[in-house]
Amino acid sequence: MQRSTPVDPTKMGAGRAIAVLTSGGDAQGMNAAVRATVRVGIYTGAKVYFVHEGYQGLVDGGDNIRQATWESVSMMLQLGGTVIGSARCQDFRSKEGRAKAACNLVKLGITNLCVIGGDGSLTGANEFRNEWSELLQILLKAGKITAEEAKRSSHLNIVGMVGSIDNDFCGTDMTIGTDSALHRIMEVVDAITTTAQSHQRAFILEVMGRHCGYLALVTALACGADWVFIPEMPPDEGWEDHLCRRLTYQRSIGNRLNVIIVAEGALDLHGKPITCDIIKNGSRMGVEAVMALLEATPNTPACVVSLSGNMAVRLPLMECVQVTKEVTTAMAEGRFEEAVKLRGKSFENNWNTYKLLAHVTAPDVKSNINIAILNVGAPCAGMNAAVRSAVRIGILQGHNMLAVHDGFDGLANGTIEPMAWGYVGGWTGKGGSDLGTKRSLPASMIEEISLNIAKFNIHALVIIGGFEAFVGGLELVTAREKYEELCIPLVVIPATVSNNVPGSDFSIGADTALNTITTTNVEHLLEKMKTTVKRGLILRNEKCNANYTTDFLFNLYSEEGKGVFDCRKNVLGHMQQGGTPTPFDRNFGTKMGAKAVLWLTDKLKECYRHGRIFANTPDSACVLGMKKRAMIFQPLSDLKEDTDFEHRIPKTQWWLKLRPILKILAKYKISLDTSETATMEHVIKKRGTV
Repeated sequence: MQRSTPVDPTKMGAGRAIAVLTSGGDAQGMNAAVRATVRVGIYTGAKVYFVHEGYQGLVDGGDNIRQATWESVSMMLQLGGTVIGSARCQDFRSKEGRAKAACNLVKLGITNLCVIGGDGSLTGANEFRNEWSELLQILLKAGKITAEEAKRSSHLNIVGMVGSIDNDFCGTDMTIGTDSALHRIMEVVDAITTTAQSHQRAFILEVMGRHCGYLALVTALACGADWVFIPEMPPDEGWEDHLCRRLTYQRSIGNRLNVIIVAEGALDLHGKPITCDIIKNGSRMGVEAVMALLEATPNTPACVVSLSGNMAVRLPLMECVQVTKEVTTAMAEGRFEEAVKLRGKSFENNWNTYKLLAHVTAPDVKSNINIAILNVGAPCAGMNAAVRSAVRIGILQGHNMLAVHDGFDGLANGTIEPMAWGYVGGWTGKGGSDLGTKRSLPASMIEEISLNIAKFNIHALVIIGGFEAFVGGLELVTAREKYEELCIPLVVIPATVSNNVPGSDFSIGADTALNTITTTNVEHLLEKMKTTVKRGLILRNEKCNANYTTDFLFNLYSEEGKGVFDCRKNVLGHMQQGGTPTPFDRNFGTKMGAKAVLWLTDKLKECYRHGRIFANTPDSACVLGMKKRAMIFQPLSDLKEDTDFEHRIPKTQWWLKLRPILKILAKYKISLDTSETATMEHVIKKRGTV
């Protein structure tokens, strides 16, 4: 390397401008690259601009090219896709379009362009750079730019970063997005292999990659696939028979699982595409004998253990089989509504919620109802999904939806604004709370809250949060006696990693927290368990005992275990609150938000008296919770008796019954209470009565 005179890095970019854009298909990691470009550019003293919507934004200009700040790239590191947008652009393929793009850059003094995209995007950037001087002359002759502007922007610097999940770009070992794509593929493989082993099935998985087999090959290596088809190495002639023989042999030696990976661009020796359907037809003969056994009807009655809400129930196996066949028959005969009902209440609820949210056109007639939404307590994954659903269902009901920022503090301070349909776009998969949330309770600021409820003409409240949301709701109900403005319907939606809200067996966010806990601890434990030295796992609740603290237990085991085992401790803390929501929490939050607003809509009609809303009955302020198999509304006042306010928990907690099972599975000598027995239920009868 050549040595040069040291330069102050904070002044390297002084007087210069950089634009960054993402183009083509989005890829995980693009946001990290954008963030780094922006912050390093600003660090050097340069102005940095976002180009939104890829090359299309470069051509269209205007608000599509905006200056970036240090703060504008905060919290984007962990987000997937590209937050500045990416779009295919036909306009940029023409010289006229590229001239428009050049004009937009010249006017802003931008002579440095960072392009993050695939090979096509980078090729376009190179062409843009090569004809830059020609484009300036075209603009100069047309009077679009001045001679001074042309001189100041006499050349264009281009830098590219390859963002593509295909990993099909030569010169780099791995492109941005490839590693994340592999993670996603492996998650799918991990999920389906469990099913495959349970049912002795062969799974054929097609992965992306266009004409590059990298993803397919590495996936096959990572999961131990039986076969992989990639475009770089077509299979030999007669591969169908070879595959059948291989699968048959694998089954003959007791393997219950077969996984076949195929790249989307896979071809045979004659250049004919190899698709999943072709592979399936070749594989079916090899597993037909085993599948025939699985499809046989049992000669004796049997039950299937099914999960209904948070309850394990027993259902007659053949009744389930009968209903399953009826679903197929209903679909074949075009009875689709009946088919949805036959799938079960949960499926039907999911479908109905989807149908409600699928509509994007608000009704012409407005209700003139204003519903405010606030988050209270600690943030948790799934809160945003509940807010999004509540907002959009409310808009579809004709209501005006209001965002209250920072919990009860925001309600007292008046940090309230309207929310349109697009306000909550993309919130389903976002962790934490975009509205902002605080633990403050309303009792000390009731007067300010009542004034703002009147000022903003709020007719109903949706309070999403943990134990503070429950207590806060009670305080609002208590204050109704003194403040008439508080005589409006309200609903509390439990959302907390602690799962401690009275009136609900589950809280939004608890599932994601559990996944975080198991991912953080169990993966480390499993790796250790693979060695000759075994390890144990101790899980401690933060408030379980004032004396037996985490540090005490760690020191105790460290001292007593010298020479026998070592110890590590991990305090998860806030990691459990703001992570990406699990599918369960996304779905749960969506359904809870929708149900809450629909309930408020009906309740508002009941409480409309003499031209105004007046709600002071106990059933006008409820907790919406999941109890066993159903989502039900319970008055806050009725739940006070079942609440341990000192320890911030319900007095009755269903999940404590799981502890003996945990100890049994951990090989403790403990007796299991068998006084409660499960009875056989009937799916056909249940289906008819729901």
